Amino acid sequence: MSDLLERLRRRGWRLTSQRRVVAEVLDGDHVHLTADEVHARAVGLLPEISRATVYNALGELVALGEVAEVSTDGRAKRYDPNAHHPHHHLVCSGCGLIRDVRPAGNPLGDLPVGERFGFTLSGAEVTYRGLCPACAA
Repeated sequence: MSDLLERLRRRGWRLTSQRRVVAEVLDGDHVHLTADEVHARAVGLLPEISRATVYNALGELVALGEVAEVSTDGRAKRYDPNAHHPHHHLVCSGCGLIRDVRPAGNPLGDLPVGERFGFTLSGAEVTYRGLCPACAA
């Protein structure tokens, strides 16, 4: 069973066949699919699943905090099931590929006190940009 499915079971989220398929599609490392990509893959597993059902399930998963929405460069939102494991993103400026990265250090601690403007920090989202090997070639 996937990590996401197990988390949803522990929370008591009702796992209909449609919700299960959406969770299965999102399972894995470095998964950052758009809603349309989730729908296309879900149809391969459950042909009768509707686009609206996929969007509703994604919205519920985000509201539960089990999946994170990731937006980069004005492109379509992507859905990241790795919401419970602190990480940053490495984004290809060419094709939009997104990889999860876990650099050493603490981004909250790396921001100098003088640059915090009195804010009490609660989180940081860091995005590294560059070209993936395929685009760089």
